[in-house]
Amino acid sequence: MLTGQQYKDSLRDGRRVYFEGKLVDDLESVPALAVPLQRAADAYDAYYDPAPDAVNPVTMAPRSPDELRNRIPVITEMDLLTNTTYQSLMTLSVAAARLEAHAPEFVPRIRQYVDDARRADVRIAECITDAKGNRSLSPSQQEDPDSYVRVVERRPDGVVVRGAKLHISAAAFGHDLMVMPTKSMKPGEEDYSIAAIVPVGAPGVTITNTTYHPRNRDDRDFPVSSRDSIPDSMVIFDDVFVPTERVFLDGQTAQAAVFAHSLGLWERLGGVSFMVQQADELVGLASLIAEANGTSRISHVREKIDEMMIHATLLRAGLEAALSHAQATPEGYYYPDDMYTNVTKYQGAAQFSTMVRHLHDIAGGAVVTAPSMSDFDNPDLAPLLDKYMGTGSGISGKYRTQLFHAIRDTTADSFGGWHHVTNLQSGGGMFAQRLVTRKNYDIERARELALKAAGLAGS
Repeated sequence: MLTGQQYKDSLRDGRRVYFEGKLVDDLESVPALAVPLQRAADAYDAYYDPAPDAVNPVTMAPRSPDELRNRIPVITEMDLLTNTTYQSLMTLSVAAARLEAHAPEFVPRIRQYVDDARRADVRIAECITDAKGNRSLSPSQQEDPDSYVRVVERRPDGVVVRGAKLHISAAAFGHDLMVMPTKSMKPGEEDYSIAAIVPVGAPGVTITNTTYHPRNRDDRDFPVSSRDSIPDSMVIFDDVFVPTERVFLDGQTAQAAVFAHSLGLWERLGGVSFMVQQADELVGLASLIAEANGTSRISHVREKIDEMMIHATLLRAGLEAALSHAQATPEGYYYPDDMYTNVTKYQGAAQFSTMVRHLHDIAGGAVVTAPSMSDFDNPDLAPLLDKYMGTGSGISGKYRTQLFHAIRDTTADSFGGWHHVTNLQSGGGMFAQRLVTRKNYDIERARELALKAAGLAGS
């Protein structure tokens, strides 16, 4: 296993990482990159075990529904890079089982990589979404054939790929990129049916970064995002060579969606796990700010908080259902139920805006107009701010202002906007969750019940 410092040193591999148009030679030299880098390094130190055969325990696949359930609080506390690594290794384990019957030649490679990745203590970023070009056209019909990542050359010892992947969290901080088709493919799209592991530092890989990390402001005004941010990237593959042993699918159109479907399970479980915690956090913020405002006994405020609590409880129930109905691969690895995971993720995304609206309505306009915490450092301003931002009964102006900043940071600023979009889009978007629901819902039982209610059963 690696220490945090060894991890940092391992990233000095010649990778091409850009931030705001500039090539970054040292990730620690850019504050918006240095903070998430340190978070990832801290996670290495937290799990470090000097034993020669030690592996990070969170990268091991759960062997029972209880193990899967016990992993949830770990998922919600771990840094995003460790989380994507866990999801990637779980995805590969499930995909290997699903490929066994139709593309068995790739299975030993996948399992060998999973073992090697655990032993080497590497971190992995997930590369799924392509540039896509004109969304109304399939990959093979695009004006620019590179709109989807594709194989441009096959060699005896590997393949050469070209294209780009978008919305890739933590790409600049990983060691490997898990590249997979973003969708099902059809005959004639064999070149787009490529899944592989690509080192971040491989020649031809270029990474851009965008982030919600706050800059040039007092970190106290951003109590969450200033200490826990992660950049999202475009990863460009400009004729990148991938050796055969790291190619996990090549031309098998019928199996092109196996990896994305397998990843969707783990991404949505992670998304649901976070949504459950996030919903409770929103309830807590609503309760605290209502108390600080002196409005906690007003009927419409109480009703809004009640509705938020019902939403949070339903999400927790959905997560529990997904875990209670967990399914196993032939190797005995447990993963969450498709139906309950997707329905809960959909519900969380669909209702998120309403929950935030309730919170903003309860809190009031100071969510976006409260003084900066640095204003309280000024001895002339502090007494006045404490007087006019305070509400009596032990509610100081500074305390109430801190609550406003927490609400703004998590729901009404760059980080909050990021959450609004990612709650909708992560794990394939709401349409993908509807498709999974349609596939798994017992519609025949529903129809039989309807016929019985109409007196038409057996007719």
